[in-house]
Amino acid sequence: MAAHALSFDPHAPSSPSAVPEKAAHPGRMPVSHELVFLDSYRSDRDDLRALYEKAKDLNWNARTHFKWDTDVDPERELVPDAFNPIFGSDVWRRLDPKREVPLLRRHMTSYVLSNFLHGEQGALLATSQIVACSPTAEAKFYAAAQVFDEARHVEVYERYISEKVGLMYPPSPPLKTLLDTIMTDSRWDFKYLGMQILVEGVALGAFGMIHETTQEPLIREITKMIMQDEARHVAFGVMSLRHNYDDMKPSELKDREEFIVESSRLLRDRFLAQEVWQNVGLPQKECEELAARSPMMALFRKLLFSKIVPNVKRLGLLTEAVRKGFEELDVLEYEDWEPSA
Repeated sequence: MAAHALSFDPHAPSSPSAVPEKAAHPGRMPVSHELVFLDSYRSDRDDLRALYEKAKDLNWNARTHFKWDTDVDPERELVPDAFNPIFGSDVWRRLDPKREVPLLRRHMTSYVLSNFLHGEQGALLATSQIVACSPTAEAKFYAAAQVFDEARHVEVYERYISEKVGLMYPPSPPLKTLLDTIMTDSRWDFKYLGMQILVEGVALGAFGMIHETTQEPLIREITKMIMQDEARHVAFGVMSLRHNYDDMKPSELKDREEFIVESSRLLRDRFLAQEVWQNVGLPQKECEELAARSPMMALFRKLLFSKIVPNVKRLGLLTEAVRKGFEELDVLEYEDWEPSA
């Protein structure tokens, strides 16, 4: 396995300079959405006010909360190798355990955490839009608190990747497509639905698995703190969208149904690591086929939806069309799970 496709030395000392400039979130995009300037600061949303108070009480500082002097070797087995989509295959067995397996571990860690980082930046931008378009003072207050949460998440992931991994991946195409759609759609509820229910819901599932399986104490503590924030973010989405779809016109409801199903497909494909196989010199097509058939990867992708499906049902959006889409994704079994909110 060769790493000649990379433009940097993957074994160089970890430092911010090891992160290639091209890994930054690409470019500008035109966006448009309604801005709501309040003419009254009173409302009866005590639930959102309580959530806002909780967000203030549970603030933490990314610079001081974590033990940044923790020694991290990204080429060690930070999570069990069994979670690698090609683990146990002929391709895996041909790898040099002293050089190629450690290199692949580093790339997989970078790929997963980099996509978390890019997702958090998408959440930062989308939630700043939610501040503008939210119709009540309580919703604006909480959304503003979430903007600060997301900035903190971007800060902590960027620092960990730069200082501990020394290698960053660009956003995976499925994730970038979804984030672009959320940020550029002008309808306010698409931003809530796409970010608070779908993206944040999948993040909760992924963070939970990492927190339970990682052997690295620093990323475990980072994941724990971010999960606490994300649980509130999902709750905010459920509270804000409750009853919003009860009397919606069928033509408008169809747009939401299609958005949920297509976004869910993109989220399913977000962790298939297509870019990794090419970068580390493995047979890309064979690895993609192995990832698609991997029982562990199939379980991981399914569990990501354990937070999404029950909340979609709770919002009254588990319609016949959405149910069919979830059946095709093989995640409908979660419909009666306790909603994360």
